[in-house]
Amino acid sequence: MGNLVAIVGRPNVGKSTLFNRLTKTRHAIVSEEAGTTRDRQYGKCDWNGREFSVVDTGGWVVNSDDIFEEEIRKQVAIATEEADLILFMVDIMNGVTDLDESVAKILRRSTKPVILVCNKMDNNETYLAAEFYSLGIGDPQCISASTGSGTGDLLDLIIERLPKNSDEVPEENIPRFAVVGRPNVGKSSLVNSFIGEDRHIVTDIAGTTRDSIYTRYDKFGFDFYLVDTAGIRKKNKVTEDLEFYSVMRSIRAIENSDVCILMIDATRGIEGQDLNIFQLIQKNQKSLVVVVNKWDLVPDKTQKVMDEFVHAIHNRMAPFTDFPIIFGSALTKQRIFRVLETAKSVYENRCRRVSTAKLNEEMLPLIEAYPPPSMKGKYIKIKYCMQIPDTRVPSFVFYANLPQYVKEPYRRFLENKIRERWNFQGTPINIFIRQK
Repeated sequence: MGNLVAIVGRPNVGKSTLFNRLTKTRHAIVSEEAGTTRDRQYGKCDWNGREFSVVDTGGWVVNSDDIFEEEIRKQVAIATEEADLILFMVDIMNGVTDLDESVAKILRRSTKPVILVCNKMDNNETYLAAEFYSLGIGDPQCISASTGSGTGDLLDLIIERLPKNSDEVPEENIPRFAVVGRPNVGKSSLVNSFIGEDRHIVTDIAGTTRDSIYTRYDKFGFDFYLVDTAGIRKKNKVTEDLEFYSVMRSIRAIENSDVCILMIDATRGIEGQDLNIFQLIQKNQKSLVVVVNKWDLVPDKTQKVMDEFVHAIHNRMAPFTDFPIIFGSALTKQRIFRVLETAKSVYENRCRRVSTAKLNEEMLPLIEAYPPPSMKGKYIKIKYCMQIPDTRVPSFVFYANLPQYVKEPYRRFLENKIRERWNFQGTPINIFIRQK
């Protein structure tokens, strides 16, 4: 199970720059202007063989110019609640500000490990870090997020301070489902419909800092783990309706699942946050079932309206559109059984294996009829393909004489042809082109 590290601090101290440095991406948009896109604040970091997730809380604060202190305090409170370790960033050139002090006050009350990160130390002004001892957070770690100076030592410290991962992971051949979606979409109702009051809990597996991450159910002839989500855990002190809160919770649930059941509110349509969560599911290469909930509240339930809804979902979530969509109601229990049934079959698709002989027999004639476009006068030939064994998601490798010239559209063509011939509905597929 991955750990979650949150970067907190007031605006413009360099949170996004550090996020980019840790996750080796240019994902977070670094600019002086606040309110940049929000689906880009989550990434993975791998250091000395240990992987953890990083969340940059900065993207969730609106209007940084006339910054709402209250808003930042909420972010910090949620981050301390959900993350395993907090990086508290301050600007060494600015000295301690009132806002730094109010953030430190919240962090001192938390039981989570906190590392104080003094950023913008570009000319070795380490002596300036001394005044940050007054925050009562411990030794300042001096870095320059923009040049990378000091980040290796910081990463060593993060790994040292992160709680050790629990080795107990559910048996691999039992599906792990997570119910995700933005607040008030009906996650709790759906989870309660699944498990009912007479819930038959077979085992509880302890997580790292959580009471139980996986709960195993044996219901309606289905045997599955439900990954701990917002609906199962007790309501929290922090208000339930914060966007950032639900994203933090979703990250936890998504990372630990095989199949995500993404709930969308039929009365509100597809909103930006639904897409944020969909992108988290894609980044983590999880399988997907979409449930359009509260269908009982839609006045016009004709097939035409349903088709329009399906079209809108596919449109917003393209290019990946090969996933089941179920219209139902967690409250009236309409099609609840179908959701579990579909999640189970999507999980089976995720585990599907195609024999090498069958794959070559079907795919090679197609490739011969529609070869990759030639590049720079060179013909590209694909002679052989196979499914890679023991991968988390179905992954196929095609061996070519000039793999570097096989472009994305052709990979998509190969993926579509595989999907037409074998049922991989709901699950992502990886296509690799290698030198033969």
